[in-house]
Amino acid sequence: MSEQKSSEQKPAEYSGPQRVFSGVQPSGSLHLGNYLGALVKFVAMQDQYPCIFCVVDLHAITVPQDPKLLAAQTREIAAAYLAAGVDPKKAIIFAQSSVLAHAELGWIFNCVARMGWVERMTQFKDKSSGKDAENISVGLFDYPVLQAADILAYKATHVPVGEDQKQHLELSRDIAAKFNRDFNAPGFFPLPEPIYQGPGARIMSLKDGTKKMSKSDPSDASRINLLDTADDIAKKIKRATSDSDLLPSDVKGLAGRAEAANLVGIYAVLNGQSEQDVLNEFGGHGFGKFKPALADLAVAKLGPVADTMRRLMNDPGEVDRVLKSGGERANEIAAPVMDEVRKVIGFWRP
Repeated sequence: MSEQKSSEQKPAEYSGPQRVFSGVQPSGSLHLGNYLGALVKFVAMQDQYPCIFCVVDLHAITVPQDPKLLAAQTREIAAAYLAAGVDPKKAIIFAQSSVLAHAELGWIFNCVARMGWVERMTQFKDKSSGKDAENISVGLFDYPVLQAADILAYKATHVPVGEDQKQHLELSRDIAAKFNRDFNAPGFFPLPEPIYQGPGARIMSLKDGTKKMSKSDPSDASRINLLDTADDIAKKIKRATSDSDLLPSDVKGLAGRAEAANLVGIYAVLNGQSEQDVLNEFGGHGFGKFKPALADLAVAKLGPVADTMRRLMNDPGEVDRVLKSGGERANEIAAPVMDEVRKVIGFWRP
């Protein structure tokens, strides 16, 4: 246990450049929660930091994937980055598997991380419970170590995180600190800092306001997919779970009303307002007035994104050019880091 606390000590400071890393899995259709919680934030970050945004296809195969679909799903995520406004001239967009440093550093970190650290990851416990626990892949158990490699292959200093990823970032910090200490390389890897994503980081299900909106939810009505049509969006919002009370005039009145709070929160983030601003307009009114307004706003904001995604997905060559260029640029950063890693560890070098 004392080893895991190593990141709380005062190791030598990392003195390299600041850099952001984040990634999205190519499994299932992206939805409103991904858009507001990640993609919109990425667009803002690209003007504040050098950014590396990855399609994490190595992570995707921790559970079975159809090999005939995986490449197309990777292109879809890249298209979503581009449609949301991530500029490949400012940020790097690439497929994880195209840069070998991820897998190599992941193995090295497997030999640095401690079993007890990984066993404490609560997400694995949640995913591996139930009757199929014995069929869970080692990769699903181990993927937080690969996440650490994803970040540190580029010596990234900042990672955008939601509540469900804070524990994994702490593991990355622990691994970085232990590597630096074990190999007498103070300050070699940074201890990456979280960027908390603020409003929109946790969009909840349209059917159950206590559960996060998810690609894996069996009910398509629980989420607004980025490729939904205007009619789909309007129908889903109209049928979203709400209650019979009027909207309050103050945000305190949303306490204990999970579905109402979720819908008001979605409107606020889509319109760049505070929740109180929304209630100043709609407080005292019922959902019969509010839901159509929310549907119109969602269609107006998401329609152009969906249109651009469809155009890009119909031109895979354009997306492939972005991914290829991004992979080359990512490798230009990661390859020298891996050369340093091999030297620090003491691997044979000609």
